[in-house]
Amino acid sequence: MNRPEKGIHIAKNIKVVDWLKTEILDQIASLFRGLHYANQQMIIDSLSSILVSVYVLARRMGIPYREVDQVVTQKLREHMKEGHQLEEWYGDLSAMEKYINKR
Repeated sequence: MNRPEKGIHIAKNIKVVDWLKTEILDQIASLFRGLHYANQQMIIDSLSSILVSVYVLARRMGIPYREVDQVVTQKLREHMKEGHQLEEWYGDLSAMEKYINKR
């Protein structure tokens, strides 16, 4: 038999997940505005908010932060191995991998 508290917890979690999804979309729109106006502070704020929302969304979905970092590192390595243009042109992917590994 379902306890009322469990149903409330599930409903609350669904509401939070939906809120996080809209927050990510809102911050993407804010990022685009920042890019359009070349407003560095708006760009940094939006990117930071997107990262926070993505990590919290992962947690709400039962995915630990460390696992997200591990999969990001895996993806970086895969892209580098495949010769991704961002790596070939700028070294962005290896720089990001080094940054993540130092955290």
